[in-house]
Amino acid sequence: MKFVITGSSGQLGSYLMEHFAKKHEVIGLDNRVSPYPDIAKHARLVDIARIKDLREYLVEVDWVIHAAAQVSVEKSIKDPLFDAENNVIGTVNLLWNSFRYEVKQFLYIGSAAVYGNPKTVPIDEGYPTDPLSPYGTSKLCGEKYAQAFSEAYGLSTVIVRPFNIYSRRADPESPYSGVITKFISWAKESEPLLIEGDGSQTRDFVHISDVVRMIDLIAHNPSSAGRIFNCGTGKAHSISELAELIISLSPNKVTIKHGPPRPGDIKYSCANIQLAEEMLDYSPKMNLLEGLRELFS
Repeated sequence: MKFVITGSSGQLGSYLMEHFAKKHEVIGLDNRVSPYPDIAKHARLVDIARIKDLREYLVEVDWVIHAAAQVSVEKSIKDPLFDAENNVIGTVNLLWNSFRYEVKQFLYIGSAAVYGNPKTVPIDEGYPTDPLSPYGTSKLCGEKYAQAFSEAYGLSTVIVRPFNIYSRRADPESPYSGVITKFISWAKESEPLLIEGDGSQTRDFVHISDVVRMIDLIAHNPSSAGRIFNCGTGKAHSISELAELIISLSPNKVTIKHGPPRPGDIKYSCANIQLAEEMLDYSPKMNLLEGLRELFS
């Protein structure tokens, strides 16, 4: 099969490139050069929000996996126009080109941020969407466009909603990096772990290997077409619990400090993964403790 993977220089996209390149033809699209040489040789420098004709990349393609996105809630609040250009305009342009050049399947990487603050957890795919931030709103908009292209043009689409992805490749230097990346980086430097709010907020932390495996299962399961899948572990951990786990694993003496809650932050989040378990035979393999231990090794 032939895969086109957007966001090929990013955290998820780079792992997807490595995974599918083992057995398939892959082309990566990103607006920045990949820092990984083995991936860079398969990648093209393309801004999908600005280049209107993507024909040279999309002819005779079996799967487009759209992982490119502006992924920071905080940045989306500071610059909602930048967020919309990347997450909405880029998605619509890619969908339109995928239809025009007869891509067989389109997989949209969404986000658990579309759910907003749920009243009950775990959250299944049918739970009402009510995003709290421009980021969550733009990701939901991308989903709606994917579904609209399926209805209006017959483009076969699948949507995956990852919860909180973590991996070695998350950038600790970015001010918008996720909480695990920040905590690990601070622990390695013997700096206090800053918890924004009281620490009772919960997240479903899913290791990158489980996300890639789910996407592979979808790509090899024709019945996944038209579906939305949560991608998580089905287990919630509080930010305070996360901090304590990292302190227990750190070789350095590390403390905790608290700051004000982050605007647009979700209080409770945990995935119901029953649909993926039943349709894809998916089950998470990496528990949080082992995943964190890997980041320290």
